[in-house]
Amino acid sequence: MALAWQIAFLVIGSNPTRFRALMIPAMHEQFGDVATLAVLYEQGRIAPVDELAAVPDGMLGVLFVLAFAQTRAIRGSR
Repeated sequence: MALAWQIAFLVIGSNPTRFRALMIPAMHEQFGDVATLAVLYEQGRIAPVDELAAVPDGMLGVLFVLAFAQTRAIRGSR
């Protein structure tokens, strides 16, 4: 599943305006990973170092939000 999402991220990156709708499930996937790791950490089921895996996912999620907003601006100017 992770490999399938990596391919989807490449597809989105190839033409963000065309694949703008795919950014919504991509954000869900990124923020879902962050939430899962946060819950596991709060329950004491993973070590603090393992929670650091959430940092890149969180950053990518924020970048997807920004790209989603930016492609709206581009689409609206046409």
